[in-house]
Amino acid sequence: MKHYEPQKEEIISAGIDIGTSTTKIVISKFSLMNMAGGAHMPRIEIIDKEVLYRSPIYRTPLLSATQVNIKAVEALVLKEYEQAGIKPADIKTGAVIITGETATKQNAQEMVYHLSDHAGEFLVATAGPDLEAIIAAKGSGAYEYSKKTGKTIANIDIGGGTANVAVYKSGKLCGTCTLHIGGRLVEFAGARIQSISPPIKKLFTQWGASIREGGSRSLADLTSLTDYMAAVISRMLNRNLLESDQPLLLGHKPNWQEEIDAIMFSGGISECIYKYEASTQGIAEYDDIGELLAASLRESKELNSWQWVKPEETVRATVLGAGTQTTEISGATIHVESSDLPLRNLPVYQVPFYKDLQSGLDGLPAAVSRAVEIFDPQQEGQNFALYITGLPYMGFRAIQELAAKITETAKLKPNRQQPLVLVLDSDHAKVLGQTLKVQSPGQSIICIDQINVEHGDYIDIGHLLQTSVVPVVIKTLTFNH
Repeated sequence: MKHYEPQKEEIISAGIDIGTSTTKIVISKFSLMNMAGGAHMPRIEIIDKEVLYRSPIYRTPLLSATQVNIKAVEALVLKEYEQAGIKPADIKTGAVIITGETATKQNAQEMVYHLSDHAGEFLVATAGPDLEAIIAAKGSGAYEYSKKTGKTIANIDIGGGTANVAVYKSGKLCGTCTLHIGGRLVEFAGARIQSISPPIKKLFTQWGASIREGGSRSLADLTSLTDYMAAVISRMLNRNLLESDQPLLLGHKPNWQEEIDAIMFSGGISECIYKYEASTQGIAEYDDIGELLAASLRESKELNSWQWVKPEETVRATVLGAGTQTTEISGATIHVESSDLPLRNLPVYQVPFYKDLQSGLDGLPAAVSRAVEIFDPQQEGQNFALYITGLPYMGFRAIQELAAKITETAKLKPNRQQPLVLVLDSDHAKVLGQTLKVQSPGQSIICIDQINVEHGDYIDIGHLLQTSVVPVVIKTLTFNH
């Protein structure tokens, strides 16, 4: 009798976080294994994640107030790879993310593309504030805490320029919010104020305060500012921001409905509170308001009305989340064309069948037309993935019908040369992909399953691995209540 040998594979993941104040890198190893018995359909899962290497924490290299030093960042990343004993070609998944105020630099996007071309097979290339909040909550331990306890916890990740908040209940994302609150929004040179960020200038104008660049630093004035920031965080958690708080709001208002049970702080300001990193004490050299802000948070009566849960990680929460929490693994019975991978930043449009094949088929053309209207309004060929859910039990004939309708409907897409990307919640990817290929031999087909994604998410699909699966990064950018 043949002995069943489970399929195993190890892949290397990197997380690179280029933030307002600091840049850090983490290298991790994922162990993949077929968890199904020999006679069953393969089911590849990530069974272990191990952090292999954590870089020191570097000051983010800047050319000017508006530009990141791309060459210096690349040199720093490659030097750290060497320290970790890996090469760019070894990296199969992970994320380069530009966080906080760095994301607003003129050449931020250029740097992301440069790094993903030169530093490994990255999937998530950049993070907007919502995604950054989610990644930090996973790296800090807040997400796991919510899963274990069933409580509603807000993770407040505060760095140099922004406070990114993600609220989780029982492992489910409830919503996010981002504020212009951070340690480097006011910086000093000796006894003078060197720089004040635009949102804080707006606030000072609103208050009629005389604090200005070049002026002397007044502890009383600056403590008033950081106490106010702590109060704004508290109002945001209660979803009752005032009109006067608007200069500090970045993007949308708090969008969760749940009452918060506990709070967790991560990011550089959390490091000022908890001092986990012995070697980075004094990294800010007190040339900004970071330590003052940490003190205001600790002493805030409003914030202390919640239970405080200690984070697993402080300043490294986002980079650990990026390196270890952004990747999922597809089903093993999929149909992909390797030459078209990787694919990045594909928006997902859900087409629910509700277990009724005919009504689902009837609704497909309208769904594809709507997806084109939303994601490719200028008809420039922005590709998207159709997420087909709720398929009924399907025999040979039903698969043929579904494939025929998808082939016909795909003609509504402006760019017919693009891969047709389908994500299924049921185990039909291989048979559907092969049937589509027979019906449209010239069409490139990417058909994957066993991925839990939502309408409005974005996905990245990586190269085919030895275990016949693909790493998939799901970027949740919208929230529906």
